Amino acid sequence: MNIIWGIILLSVTLKVWIGQIIIAFSPKIAEKINIIDPESDIDKTYFLDMRGVAFWDSITLWILPITGILLILNNNLWTYFGLIGSGMYLYFVGRTITSNLTLQRNNIKIGRSKKLKLLLLTLWGLVAFVTMIMAVTELIL
Repeated sequence: MNIIWGIILLSVTLKVWIGQIIIAFSPKIAEKINIIDPESDIDKTYFLDMRGVAFWDSITLWILPITGILLILNNNLWTYFGLIGSGMYLYFVGRTITSNLTLQRNNIKIGRSKKLKLLLLTLWGLVAFVTMIMAVTELIL
């Protein structure tokens, strides 16, 4: 089970981390490969905030991909990385969902793919939540 979850965790979270790196350092490439909506479809302040968040995420979101590798290698350190990384992802997901919904309700342009963003954020949150539960269970048992 750990190997399967490690592969799932690595494949999902590595994409998030790499995506944030691309957004942070090359938003034009991110736009071309459809990671973000065109800058013209996004409020300028939201676009700048999104880039700032992406810079921070590119520094911090490596922890869950490492957790996936540790799970695949059956290394017990995965539990600690999993708890820390899951907490970070849950914060990232919760903050982004609530922020985006608030911005939408106030007619701030956040791009065209609102439903897709919500779906992906929910997926990332579920992956983080399952990882957290697995890590807590492993530490207790």
